Amino acid sequence: MVDTSYAVSGSVVVQASPADVFAVLTDPRLHPVIDGSGTVRGRIVGPERLQRGSRFGMRMKLGVGYRISNSVVEYEQDRLIAWKHFAPHRWRYELVERDGGTEVTETFDYSRFPLPGAFARTGIPERNRRSIDATLRRLKSYVENGPAD
Repeated sequence: MVDTSYAVSGSVVVQASPADVFAVLTDPRLHPVIDGSGTVRGRIVGPERLQRGSRFGMRMKLGVGYRISNSVVEYEQDRLIAWKHFAPHRWRYELVERDGGTEVTETFDYSRFPLPGAFARTGIPERNRRSIDATLRRLKSYVENGPAD
């Protein structure tokens, strides 16, 4: 259960099946394509399909370039996937079938962070809320229209 006082989320309805949306989310090589934060830079290392326990890494840039390694910590086929890196916060995607489409909710959950109230004051959660909105728009476009030219 997510403590919503220490999480930020956004949702979008994608005109596709949960299986089609989940296929994009579980392909780490597509994460730079759908990322709305502008921080995921590619060079994905890991399996072609993520599942619980999978480890995958990528190049990132937030001011300076760095590499990050993630582990899938929550997984339910076609319904839920979440991962984390060395810190305890998680990025989670939940999928619910809705009238011919799929409602996708992305959450940045920092409830496990030590002193989450202090972490909230860093501005990172609000920045991540904006990134979530952009990611969901990109995910919707990718799934509904295919890759951009």
